[in-house]
Amino acid sequence: PIGSMGNDAALACLSDQPRMLYDYFKQTFAQVTNPPLDSDKEKIVMSLEAYIGPERNLLAATPEHAHRLRIEHPILTNDELAKLKELAHRGWKTKVIDIVFDRAGAGDGTKLMAALDRICAETTQAIKDGYSLVILSDRAMSYDKVALPSLLAVGTVHHHLVKTNQRTAIGIVMETGEAREVHHQAMLVGYGADAINPYLAFETLWDLRVQKKIDVKDEKTIVKNYIKAIDKGLLKVMSKMGISTLQSYKGAQIFEAVGLNSAVIGRSFVGTASRVEGVGFEVLAKEAVRRHEIGFPARQESRQLPVLPNGGQYHWRQQGERHLFSPEVISSLQQATWAEQGSEGSRAAYARYAKAINEQAGALCTLRGMFRIKVAGETGGTAVPLEEVESAKEIVKRFCTGAMSLGSIATEAHEALAMAMNRLGGKSNTGEGGEDARRFKPVPGEVWADGEPKIRRSAIKQVASGRFGVTMNYLTNADELQIKMAQGAKPGEGGQLPGHKVDKYIGELRHSTPGVQLISPPPHHDIYSIEDLAQLIHDLKNANRAARVSVKLVAEVGVGTVAAGVAKAHADHILIAGHDGGTGASPLTSIKHAGGPWEIGLAETHQTLVLNDLRSRVTVQVDGQLKTGRDVVIGALLGAEEFGFATAPLVTLGCIMMRACHLNTCPVGIATQDPALRKKFAGKPEYVINFFFLLAEEVRQLMSQMGFRTFEDMVGRADLLDVSEAIKHWKAQGLDLS
Repeated sequence: PIGSMGNDAALACLSDQPRMLYDYFKQTFAQVTNPPLDSDKEKIVMSLEAYIGPERNLLAATPEHAHRLRIEHPILTNDELAKLKELAHRGWKTKVIDIVFDRAGAGDGTKLMAALDRICAETTQAIKDGYSLVILSDRAMSYDKVALPSLLAVGTVHHHLVKTNQRTAIGIVMETGEAREVHHQAMLVGYGADAINPYLAFETLWDLRVQKKIDVKDEKTIVKNYIKAIDKGLLKVMSKMGISTLQSYKGAQIFEAVGLNSAVIGRSFVGTASRVEGVGFEVLAKEAVRRHEIGFPARQESRQLPVLPNGGQYHWRQQGERHLFSPEVISSLQQATWAEQGSEGSRAAYARYAKAINEQAGALCTLRGMFRIKVAGETGGTAVPLEEVESAKEIVKRFCTGAMSLGSIATEAHEALAMAMNRLGGKSNTGEGGEDARRFKPVPGEVWADGEPKIRRSAIKQVASGRFGVTMNYLTNADELQIKMAQGAKPGEGGQLPGHKVDKYIGELRHSTPGVQLISPPPHHDIYSIEDLAQLIHDLKNANRAARVSVKLVAEVGVGTVAAGVAKAHADHILIAGHDGGTGASPLTSIKHAGGPWEIGLAETHQTLVLNDLRSRVTVQVDGQLKTGRDVVIGALLGAEEFGFATAPLVTLGCIMMRACHLNTCPVGIATQDPALRKKFAGKPEYVINFFFLLAEEVRQLMSQMGFRTFEDMVGRADLLDVSEAIKHWKAQGLDLS
């Protein structure tokens, strides 16, 4: 009644006592909506605070329930860990358990498994002996002792205690030199660790200070800065899942395993999805011993230099991790696409590029690299003459460029991609960055060789929930409207444009403030159900009735079920995005550690839609580091009709894979808004066109060998895939690609 009558009329109706209540609630509401300023405190919306140690009966309430240890965040300094080891408050005791195993004869995995049995037994005994905390420590590592993988140790102990109904009886703290990055800490917490002491990370940073490679005044400041960075990273990871407190994230196991067999999952990571099986304890033991031997070689002459080898996890290194885009591969692709279209030099360079991807790097880096495509003779069919196969001009219409927003990449690169795809009859994607209205009309005074006008309008306009430049004009100038539910390389995080890339022009296009970081979809997404999504699909179809509506999903466990719901919500198109993407502005840890292989997600989506008689309702697209015609064919055999490319087209425009996209310092003027750097952009739409025609010709050759005349006949024919001879030895390790 107060709300409907107005304050004065309401107060006139109140007696003294209700008026007191009204004044109280009015004052309280004012404090909530306008909280008093406190310079020492920030508004708390998420928390890393946690209570650790033994828990008591939830159904009772006693003073002893409060006897737990409160920590502000899960990362402990060396001093804090030392205090825990000496803890004697309220009868608390802490037991240190060494997570090491004997080096001699450890290659078969028996000693590793025996060590897991031992630490589980010691933890159980610690509970019986009245200990409140156990510290799983790899400090005892030596020449003769190999450290257990810390995640394996904590997962095994956590699930052992869950199985024996003892998990709430004791706290688990990790003292490990293995945890370095945000992802490592998140995994340890996600599989049951209450707190972590990454002592080697601290000692490494202290050593860098001694060598004067970092300028920090003292060791405490280094520790403080490192912990602050890890804490911010953990909050970011939690926000991707819509989780606000560490207590909800701890032990939640929101991960999927790729390449671990059921024995390891069943012992150490119970309940985690692992759909292609993989290695067991024996291989894990061999890898642990191999890493150990780098630091403790059997022969003194084999000792490494004082500097540890760079593993090449993020940037390509000669002796490091394999990357699909090595310098040789980049060079071959640029030679192929910068040469005259159809020339002998162009075809020869592309052949080198495709061979490197398909037969060398790709065979060891991707699941699709482990497949072999069956030719017509093996299936009882006959090969088709190349001239009878669907033309490259028709095949290229199935190709799209990835959702790289104007902002993540420069205007020149963004417009070059759009002009190329419009020329081909394919589609370019705006990404979530809006589009300048001047691009809706042909480029003044510029035409192709045959007189066709050059058009830089992107056919696909991406939206999430109406933010970042989404206007009626934007929506009506599209052939496809794409709802970005999530992003393959950064599930839950979506597009992330650093503030330093949001200049005045980008801010105007996105109707946002220059210099402010932009994230979309937001961590806490406002589409909570298929009903919400169906409403947005309905609204977009009314905004532009000529455009098809697409929904972008992530290749993760259960994506098939989600895709079925999307089809029932009357979407026309579904995009399955793999983890290998992230071009333009992604944080490095997101590129490395988030998402799943598109091969698994695509197969699940196609099969689920077929089983539910929904496949004919939608077109399915896949993207995530597609590079060659072989990738396209495997995608088609697994169920895709259209294909998205992002990194490869950027390489044709001059990208040299500096992996500095998020820093706004791209030296070739592609992933930057810096005017001085953008002047260095030398890419042309013709280079992108050349790439897609070379790609389509490779597809045609494979179709000819398989006996297909049209691309459509190839879609969903997973029976034409076999396991490559080169990796059949993986079957011995339990890899199952069925």
